[in-house]
Amino acid sequence: MKHMFIKSMAIAATLMLAWNCSEETSSSPAQTTADSRPFTVSSEVWWIFTDQSSYLIQQPNENGVQVVTDAWSKPVGVFNATNGTITDLQNNVIMTDVSLSTLLRITPERTVIGLDGSITSLDSNTVIKPADPIEIPVSSSSAPTAAVESSSTPSSGGNAPVTTSSSETAKSSSSSAKSSSSSAKSSSSSAKSSSSSKEESSSSKGGGNDPEASKYENAGKGGQQGWATRYWDCCMAHCAWPENSGGNPTKTCDAKGRNVVQGGQNICAGGQNTACTSQIPFVASDKVAYAFAAVPAADGGKCGKCFALTFTGGGKYESKANHQALAGKTLVVMATNIGGDVQHGQFDVMIPGGGVGMFNGCSNMGWGNQGEQYGGLLSDCEKQVGYDGDLLNKRKECLKNKCNEVFKNDEQAKEGCMFLATWMEAAGNPNFEFKEVECPQALKAKW
Repeated sequence: MKHMFIKSMAIAATLMLAWNCSEETSSSPAQTTADSRPFTVSSEVWWIFTDQSSYLIQQPNENGVQVVTDAWSKPVGVFNATNGTITDLQNNVIMTDVSLSTLLRITPERTVIGLDGSITSLDSNTVIKPADPIEIPVSSSSAPTAAVESSSTPSSGGNAPVTTSSSETAKSSSSSAKSSSSSAKSSSSSAKSSSSSKEESSSSKGGGNDPEASKYENAGKGGQQGWATRYWDCCMAHCAWPENSGGNPTKTCDAKGRNVVQGGQNICAGGQNTACTSQIPFVASDKVAYAFAAVPAADGGKCGKCFALTFTGGGKYESKANHQALAGKTLVVMATNIGGDVQHGQFDVMIPGGGVGMFNGCSNMGWGNQGEQYGGLLSDCEKQVGYDGDLLNKRKECLKNKCNEVFKNDEQAKEGCMFLATWMEAAGNPNFEFKEVECPQALKAKW
């Protein structure tokens, strides 16, 4: 016990010293001077996300302690590399199963090093070193047909193709810890208008009639364990480049996310190409829905593959009535993106208002405030209505109101946002069982 006490005192002293040293140099997020910008570090650190904040795991100090700080280098806890836990300043465990090998790294040069070997500038989003090439086998059963949107192949121009997106080099919504759960699209033909800004579309309410839906009911049951996060950053997806998708890239749209374009560069790297809002989630039946998602970069080669996520009724960080209401439903997702911070078993679902993450390419979309950087509008609602009481109705109503307000000028994006509030019951980070499945034709058509 004596040794434990001495070690605790040493950790506390280290944290207090780090705090005092940071008082003069750190500042509020509103300030953006060269010395006060978030993620300004003196040595390489590991980066971990939650739905509320980003955290930096520092290099071991002279006492062998790895201090955990916020984005402005203020100490918030300690990382135990032996058991993978992070404890706060009161020694409460706030995170478990943290593995440094699955995290992005930030350097003193303000670059982000991805698990795929990519290096991206924090300040300009410029890709300094593209991702290491991955040879991707295309499965005939799960890859989209080659005829779909082959015209979206970007031209190489005079520059090397950018093989990273925001979710690839920074955060695909999002979240290696808790993307609240965690971060644009086209096709007017799939947009649905409503008679008023308060009306939900028929597909987001449920009751879709896809003829294939029945074969996906409970299709993930008995598979591996996982959980869902969410994001929408408007950046081009990893699978929008032919070399990442077996020569069959997913579509790319203009800066408004509506019209499919050929060639051009990622809006999150200085260009004008975005993801297409036609790739919002949509309902196939009361029990089955379809969406696009990012998968772990470490799993590479998933472009165009589909997975059935059958929800268990629980959540990764909490289990509320919202999660219970989702039990037994199945979301079939098609992989269009990868995330260096996305963990095995995590699927980062593309949902407007789900959080922009590190790279925000949505400035030209004409949308309102996107809510929490990691977790988006639902994270705002979780804080707004609290964590007790009639959360099923309170969170859903809060999120519906935010969707209506934030996307009042974009019916298609609003429909995608409403999907989280209705079919997904406003459940943050829901748990599921998942299996790889043959892709539904409805998803292939939107690829």
